[in-house]
Amino acid sequence: MLIAENHLQFILEVVIMVHVGMLLIFNVIAIPLSLVLFLALVLTVVLAGIFSIDTAFLFLPFVSHHEFTHPFGPLAVFSWVTLSASASLLTEVDIKSSSIKTLSIILFFVIAVAGGIMHRSFLVLWLLGWFVGTLIMSKSFRRTSTITLKRILLVMGAGLAGFGILEILSKILNAPILSPLLRISRIEEFAMPSLTMVIKNTTFWGHVQGSCFWGAQCLGGSDGYISMPMNLINFFTLPFPLFAGVLVVKKDAIDYMLPGIFGVAFDFGYGILLAFMVWIMIVTLTGFYILRNYRSKRKNGSRMYLGREALLIGALTAFLSQSIIALFLFNRTFNGIAMLVYIFLSALVMAHILSIKRNI
Repeated sequence: MLIAENHLQFILEVVIMVHVGMLLIFNVIAIPLSLVLFLALVLTVVLAGIFSIDTAFLFLPFVSHHEFTHPFGPLAVFSWVTLSASASLLTEVDIKSSSIKTLSIILFFVIAVAGGIMHRSFLVLWLLGWFVGTLIMSKSFRRTSTITLKRILLVMGAGLAGFGILEILSKILNAPILSPLLRISRIEEFAMPSLTMVIKNTTFWGHVQGSCFWGAQCLGGSDGYISMPMNLINFFTLPFPLFAGVLVVKKDAIDYMLPGIFGVAFDFGYGILLAFMVWIMIVTLTGFYILRNYRSKRKNGSRMYLGREALLIGALTAFLSQSIIALFLFNRTFNGIAMLVYIFLSALVMAHILSIKRNI
């Protein structure tokens, strides 16, 4: 069927179109390191500005915030790691990049502070992205990893101190939205009932019909707990129910309170969860395989793939970080608009395949 009849079909159609489109783009457009560096810098600065402004709205009266860290957090990881990898690749070919590295450090802390204030889940994603990206770059550039036990402990200490400061600010400013303890209490209150509902009603291809909040209208699978952005679905006027405001509010029981393995299993069944996990492994192993080829070509004196290598490091880091956080901590990290970002990152990793095969 060309016209999707449920949420899963629509997701799969978008996955296919984005991956094919990215393959075509990668093999039509030249991707020099200078272009990758420029675009990564612009995107990182833009996201740092958006996150900062949105966080400032938390403290201003008569304006509302939009929580951009949820959908665009993985994109920030991608852009910053790509920027850092580009600067390191410049150093590898004996081009001075100290100013770019300094700017990347400044942007790292701007995004960490702004995004961390907005959502503690983003701070976890951001630090995981830094950790994974640093490990990949240390191996790619054959240098000693900057990650040490002392630095890990310092980061953990800074994170705990940040949570403490947010809790104090929430009391002083009478702003519960800043309170980490409030978020933890919400998870304690809603997670167990949600988990019980999911485990009790999940089947191999979906869930028991009628087990959704909307009762008799429950489809028994692809009900929209995991979905593309609603505005996109409405734009194409697709013929499947959205449950509008009811879904936005009531799907929080799964979308926000449970890890993605439970959300995917409940909405699509254990079969799709297994296939999804296999796809993550395929993308990950493919990314590392291609990265090893790029590194080999660079060591042999070729500068043809420097831009692609920087892009791959950024995309692979963001894809892995988003997968880990979404699957095992917060389902919302790859739901809605974040799902589009996730598909984009997956396509950005897999797009390197055709180029590698053509040139080996």
